[in-house]
Amino acid sequence: MSIKKQKSASKKFSLSIQVFFRRYPSTLYIFRWLLITLFIGTLIGSASAFFLQTLDWATNFRENHLWLIALLPIGGFLIGLLYYYLGKDIEAGNNLLIDTIHDPKQIIPFRMAPFVYIGTMATHFFGGSAGREGTALQMAGAIADQFSKPFRLNASERAILIIAAVAAGFGSVFGTPLAGALFGLEVFLIGRIRYNAIFPAFAASIIADLVTKMWQTHHTHYHISFIPDISFLNILYAIIAGIFFGLCASAFSKIIHWAGRIFKSKISYPPLRPFVGGIIVASAVWAIGTTKYIGLGIPTIVASFDQQLPAYDFALKMIFTIVTLSAGFKGGEVTPLFFIGATLGNALSYFIPLPPGLLAGMGFVAVFAGATNTPIACMIMAIELFGSECGVYVAIACVVAYLLSGNNSIYGKQMIGDAKHPRFMNLQGKRLNDL
Repeated sequence: MSIKKQKSASKKFSLSIQVFFRRYPSTLYIFRWLLITLFIGTLIGSASAFFLQTLDWATNFRENHLWLIALLPIGGFLIGLLYYYLGKDIEAGNNLLIDTIHDPKQIIPFRMAPFVYIGTMATHFFGGSAGREGTALQMAGAIADQFSKPFRLNASERAILIIAAVAAGFGSVFGTPLAGALFGLEVFLIGRIRYNAIFPAFAASIIADLVTKMWQTHHTHYHISFIPDISFLNILYAIIAGIFFGLCASAFSKIIHWAGRIFKSKISYPPLRPFVGGIIVASAVWAIGTTKYIGLGIPTIVASFDQQLPAYDFALKMIFTIVTLSAGFKGGEVTPLFFIGATLGNALSYFIPLPPGLLAGMGFVAVFAGATNTPIACMIMAIELFGSECGVYVAIACVVAYLLSGNNSIYGKQMIGDAKHPRFMNLQGKRLNDL
C-alpha cells in the first residue's frame, strides 16, 4: 500500500472514530473513565492491601508484646512532631478530601499518603483506639490526585476523580465495593448525588476491591444466625433500636469535636496533645487490665453477633476512641463506630426482644450511618456483609439513626445540599460545623 493510501485510510479511520463519539458521546465518557479508574483502582487496591496486611502484623505484634502500650505517649509525641513540622497542610485529613471535592484548588500533597500510613501504624502498634478507613481514604485521595494533571482533568473532573478515589479506598479496605461507591457519592454533600460520578465511583471501587483480593488480603466475615419474620411489632422494635443508634452517633460526633477543642485550648504545643492522650489511654488500659478497647477491636465485634457481651462495652470503646483521635493520633473513626454500634446493639438485646446478632448487625451500620450521614451506603454495606435477609431491619435502623443524629457528623466539612429536605430547610450549601 502506498503512503498516500495509508494516510487516506488513517484519516478515514480517525474521522469515523470522531463521528462515532459525536453520535454516542457517553461511549467516550465510559471509555475514558474506565481507563482512569482501572489505573487508580489498581494503585489504590494495592495500597489498601499493603496497609491491611501490615496493620494485621502490627496488631498481632502488639498483642504479643503488651509492654509496647507503655510507649504510646512516645509514639503520639513522634506523630505530633511529624505533622507539626512537616504536615500542617495535610492535617485536615478526610476533611481536606471533602474540601477538594467541593472546591478543587491545589493538588493534594502526595506526602499525605505516607504520613497518614506511618501515623496510623504507630497508633495501632502502640495501642491507640482507632480505625482504618481514614487512612485508606487519605492514601487513596493523595495517590489519585497526583494524576489530575497527567490525565488533563478540569476542576469538575478532578472532583469526580477524588470521589472515585474515596470510593476505591473505602470499598477496598472493607471488602464492600458497592457500599464504597455509594459512600464516595454520599459523604461530601448531604442530600444530593453527583450522577456524573456514578460510573467512576463504582468502577474504581470494584477494581480496587478486586486488586486488594488479588494480593491475598482477607476481610473479616460476619454472620447473623437468625433473622425473624417482618411484623409490625418487630418494625417497632427496629425503630426503637434506631433511636438509640442515632442518639449514640450524635453523641459520638459532638463529643469528639468537643474533646478536640479541649485538647487544642489546654495544650498549645500540638505534639504534646497526643503525648498526653497517650498517657491517658495507656493508663486506662493498665487500670482495667484488658486490651479489648484499643486497636480495631475486631474480635469483640465478631463476638457481639453470637454471644451476650457486657452492656458497657460500647461506652468504653467510645471513650478510648474519642481520647485517642481528639488528641491527634491518626487512623479512622469507622471501625470503632462499627464496634460501638455492634456492642450497643448487643446491649439493647437485654430489653429489646430481637436476636442479639441482628441488633448487633443493625447497630454496626446504623451508628456509622448517623455519624457520617451516609444511610444508603450503610444499608448496602449491611447487605454485602450480612446478606439481604436483614435488609428491612437495617434500612429502618439506618434511616432512623440518620434522622435522629441531627446536624452532626464526624466530618466537619460535609455540606448540606438539599434545601427542600425538611431536616435541612434553608441550610443549602452550609457546612455541618457551621450550624
